[in-house]
Amino acid sequence: MAVKTIRDIDLKNKRVIMRVDFNVPIKNGKITDETRIKEALPSIKYILDQPGASLILMSHLGRPKAGPAPEFSLKLVAEKLASMLGKPVTMAPDCIGPEVETLARNLAAGSVLMLENVRFYKEEEANDAGFAGKLASLAQVYVNDAFGTAHRAHASTEGVAHVLPGVAGFLIEKEVNFFGALLANPEKPFVAIIGGAKVSTKIAVLESLLPKVSTFIIGGGMAYTFLKVQGIEVGNSLVETEFLDTAKKFLVAAKKQGVEVILPSDHVVADKFAEDAKPQAVDNVAVPAGKVAMDVGPATIKACKKKILAAKNVIWNGPMGVFEFEAFAAGTKEIAQAVADCKGTTVVGGGDSVAAVNKFGLADKIDHVSTGGGASLEFLEGKQLPGIVALA
Repeated sequence: MAVKTIRDIDLKNKRVIMRVDFNVPIKNGKITDETRIKEALPSIKYILDQPGASLILMSHLGRPKAGPAPEFSLKLVAEKLASMLGKPVTMAPDCIGPEVETLARNLAAGSVLMLENVRFYKEEEANDAGFAGKLASLAQVYVNDAFGTAHRAHASTEGVAHVLPGVAGFLIEKEVNFFGALLANPEKPFVAIIGGAKVSTKIAVLESLLPKVSTFIIGGGMAYTFLKVQGIEVGNSLVETEFLDTAKKFLVAAKKQGVEVILPSDHVVADKFAEDAKPQAVDNVAVPAGKVAMDVGPATIKACKKKILAAKNVIWNGPMGVFEFEAFAAGTKEIAQAVADCKGTTVVGGGDSVAAVNKFGLADKIDHVSTGGGASLEFLEGKQLPGIVALA
């Protein structure tokens, strides 16, 4: 999927409005992870480098339920961005209205205006045409660089593109290029590592990737539904009984297409799902009665690493175990290290996998770490993302 970008449009003397994803975590009045702001900097700097161009930024932050609320203000983000850019960023009191229109109209070349949280208005998520029109009236060109919300047809992510000439920023271009290459004609061996808690949230990704991959590595809680359907005892591990038939059909389809599926062959278990639970090694495929599988064991890790290190392409979405609990983090950490060591093209997509590579300090060794959890999932499912389609 080719997209037009900010390189393909004349921005000289233009006022540009850009949708960014500045939905960053904030704790005790401080931003705890600046990744999403950093990822937007190349597009921001490029626009500001164009003669006479000025920039208006819009984003959401959190999930405000009933209009404006100080804890969801983008003021902290504007301050952080200003320090990163080394220049002032004017914070608007709202995202629409006469005062904002005046600020936009008077915005000098090379200047940046940050609008207040677009989700302070219910019209944003409703993709209300009137609201989109008010946002669009602030500028002459629309740029979308918010891959994390590209799967949402909201006013700021999709609606504005129907009013103004619209193009993608460099972040969306990078995401589309990496995911597009994997889905179009990937070089093999192509290994897909799919983990996480539930089959229900990942089955569409598995089915979409089935015709393209050489090997699936399935881990996390979802693996135990696949083991259960093969008649293997899984103790008290998570099983989605309503997806047993779906899991069985997938395994049959994979076998028919000659696609290898690696499931846990040994485990790290516990008596309960808790951070203080004592880890116990189980060196065979069956999980003892009364035990909960919390991570994959060393034999599984060894088999997975062999496949990952030999791969030409790797996509990873979802952890191998409960890596948030230190006693059960080894499987996810070892897989993350193998992905980092792989000489092929490596892409990590999905919130938990991204959190894992960041936790283990390996993000800079991955070719592409996606900024979009839900968006990357839907992209891998083969779905059209409204925020990107609107730019075509």
